[in-house]
Amino acid sequence: MLVVAYDGTNYCGWQVQINGITVEQVINESLSKLLNEDIQVIGASRTDSGVHALGNVCVFDTESRIPGDKMCFALNNYLPNDIRIQYSKEVDDDFHPRYRDSIKTYEYTILNRRFDVPTQRLYSYFMYMPLDVEKMKEASKYLVGKHDFKSFCSARTQVKDTVREVTDIELYKEGDLIKMRISGYGFLYNMVRIIMGTLIKVGLGIYPPEHVKEILEGKDRNLAGPKAPARGLCLIDIKYL
Repeated sequence: MLVVAYDGTNYCGWQVQINGITVEQVINESLSKLLNEDIQVIGASRTDSGVHALGNVCVFDTESRIPGDKMCFALNNYLPNDIRIQYSKEVDDDFHPRYRDSIKTYEYTILNRRFDVPTQRLYSYFMYMPLDVEKMKEASKYLVGKHDFKSFCSARTQVKDTVREVTDIELYKEGDLIKMRISGYGFLYNMVRIIMGTLIKVGLGIYPPEHVKEILEGKDRNLAGPKAPARGLCLIDIKYL
């Protein structure tokens, strides 16, 4: 098992695809070179193009005798600077990173000030209009718990069951940065970014906080706000239960 951190700016997401280079592809190629085997990893979270991660998880099978806890050191020598393995260990043969019960935590960052800051441009969503963080906090409370999040799911999803449980949402401000940290047992396609886009509308005064409850109960994607840009989103960690 590998715990992977990456800057998603230059990648077309995690999952291998035909229209561009992905994080999974780079890890597969690097592992194959290191181990002289055809390696195909299985990832826990298929992050979108431009989304970052500090703690995504993937697994793979190998005949190598490199100890599990040393694999991270060996593999990092083959990876580009924007992908780094943070931790590695051997796991049971039946360990599947997507099907094991886990709690995922994401963080979304907004830079809320008059002018953008170049050093923040790849890792936050710039908003020059002031946001009311207290109202955003109030609105976010309606999302905690087990709900049908159909209103907060991309219409392109192929998932039939849109019920998910959000265990915690924390919204806070650090200087010019507004951060939302959200944890749950699983998330729908683009769910966190749509939640953030909706809370931004609350922060701008377009929606009252209690309207988020109505959006949730409406079970209609057209009721929620726009999808916030990918660059502000980071997968913080995945804790297996």
